[in-house]
Parts: sequence; C-alpha cells; structure tokens
Amino acid sequence: MTTLGPAERRRYSRHLALPEIGIEGQSRLKGARVLVVGAGGLGCPAALYLAAAGVGTLGLLDCDSVDESNLQRQILFGSQDVGAPKVDRARERLRQLNPEIRLVAHAVELCAANVGEIFSSYELIVDGSDRVATRYLVNDACVIYRKSLVSAAIYRFEGQAMSYAPDRGPCYRCLFPQPSEGVVPNCEQAGVLGVLPGVLGAIQATETIKLLLGIGDPLLGRLLTYDALSLSFHEFRIARRADCAVCGEHPSITRPQDPLGFCTVEEQRRVRRISAPELAEQLDRAVLTLIDVREPAEFAYGHLPGAINLPLAQIEQQGLTLPHEATTIFMCRSGVRSLKACALARRAGVREPLQLEGGLLAWKAMVEPSFHV
Repeated sequence: MTTLGPAERRRYSRHLALPEIGIEGQSRLKGARVLVVGAGGLGCPAALYLAAAGVGTLGLLDCDSVDESNLQRQILFGSQDVGAPKVDRARERLRQLNPEIRLVAHAVELCAANVGEIFSSYELIVDGSDRVATRYLVNDACVIYRKSLVSAAIYRFEGQAMSYAPDRGPCYRCLFPQPSEGVVPNCEQAGVLGVLPGVLGAIQATETIKLLLGIGDPLLGRLLTYDALSLSFHEFRIARRADCAVCGEHPSITRPQDPLGFCTVEEQRRVRRISAPELAEQLDRAVLTLIDVREPAEFAYGHLPGAINLPLAQIEQQGLTLPHEATTIFMCRSGVRSLKACALARRAGVREPLQLEGGLLAWKAMVEPSFHV
C-alpha cells in the first residue's frame, strides 16, 4: 500500500472524508497507472480531474500540436500554446496543478506496432481519441492485453460513454462490430459545442476513479448518452456478443491490428477534401471521376449519377488504375473509407485525389435531402 505524506493528506482531504475512498482509496489512486489517449476535447478535462484526484502515474498520448481552433474546448491550452506539441503543454499544465504525481508524455501516433509496448505500463486506458480507427485499436488492445477501458465520443451536441473491464461485460465491438457502423464525422467536419467534451470528459474521469477503487456501479454493459440541447441522459443496456471478433467465444482478432488499413495522421493531412456544395457546383463543369468505395449493396441503394463502384476491399486487394486526365473524387457513407481510399490512391500514383468531406451523408444534408444513403 502506497503511503500518503502530510502534504498529500491536506491536498486530498475532501477525498479522505469520503468513507468510500478514505486513506486506503487515496493510496490506491496514488499507486494507479492511467493512460489518456488523445489530449483533445475529451482528454483535457479527463486528465485535469485525474491529475487533481491524485492518480499517481498519468500518461498522455497525442502526436498533434495545438491549433487555434482547439482553444474553444481543449481547456488545458491557452493562446500562447498554439503551435506547440499538445502532450508537452498538457504535461506542464498538469504539473502546475499537481506536482505530486508522475506525468508521462507520449508524442507518438498510436498504431498496432506500438500499442502493446505503450499499454504495458498502464492498468487502465481512457480513450479520448477522435478517430474511429484509433477507437477500435484501443478497444481491441484493451481486450487482448486485459486492460480496463473508459471510452467516450462526442458529436455536435451529443455524447456517449461506456466502460470495459476484463471478464466483466461487453466491449466496444459488441456494440459496433465494424468501424463503419459507429462512424460519425469528426469535430472539424460536423462542429461541436465547446462545453460538451467537458461533460463527457468529467464522466470518463468519474468512471476511471470508480474502476480503480472498485466502488459504485461503473458503465459496464451500459451505454450512457447525453443530449446537451435537451439536457437529458439516456442509458442503453449492452450484452456481450458471443460472436464478437475480439472478446467473443471464438475471437478472430487475437492481436492488435490497424482497422480500415490505418491511415497515418500525415497521410490524412495530405488528403485534399471537397465539400458537398463544391462538388455539386463542379459536376456539370469539370471532368470528374467519381469513385464510390462502399459495398455493392450500399451503392445499389443510392449513388451519385456517373459514380463508379469500387469497394475499398477491392482497391486494397487489386490496386487502382484510373484515367489521369480527370479529377478523381472518392466517396463513401461518412468519409472514413474514402479517406483510406485516397491514401491508397496517392500511394498508387494518382495525382491529388479528392475526398468528399463528410461523405454522402453530407451530400444528403447539404445538397439533396431526398438522396438515399
């Protein structure tokens, strides 16, 4: 049992007054090792409260730098931090808040090749990432390496949270078996209420403390949703799936893998995007090759006139040959698969392929409300 010094007893006196925590619980927090994946809208408030609560070792993982657009919601940063690595500035801010804890900065992009080594130093993972591929990678790694996980996601005015603990309930893949089933546009595409991640990040910190201390009723087998506009919470029960690819009875995923072929952050940054209204303006005025990378059944349900159906899996297996005189635009339902297709196209030598930003969902919302997607 880790002991508490006089200064720590003063700092955490309100915790010590709670019978559910007390000296024993606070000592457990001091000995805990937690990794926060993503120092963004969710990771910032979660890390702040975990640092304040006295989690002894707190890791921060993010490979991005502070952008001015982050300041609307990422509360660890100020205007003076723009352009600086997020994990460095976050570590400095948290050290000012609580010099009693150990802070570890991981300025790397999480992928299948490094997730095992990084996760080995921690007992619980807080997922505040805004990329669907990372969300699945984190979930799978936590199941495989038997780490507890507190996950959350945000979209416009809404958020959701759930927890996972080994042998104690379903994982994220039980709810969304395939990446395409849980996809929503990111904050840059769809916008987000600045205070929304504060609510969900605080919930993540609460869940983390409960799991570390073994108190209360964590969100195991429960998905909690929050609607800021109606200020309402709802709860949905989730059952573990026997056929889950990672935590099921006969798992097909036995080691971490990069979902959707994994696009690096650098590859994503290089992809040029075109908005739905911009595409609508160019359809009759430019030579375009429209590539719809959805599955054939999705394509048959509704597609843009003149679009060619090349499913992403086919592109990955067979490569890509396209006319060079036309501008190539890739599209899918929400933008995730087309992002990967653009990266593959660039690797294959296609000059400046474009991605339909927000996918066909954006086309339906901004251009053609009757479009079937």
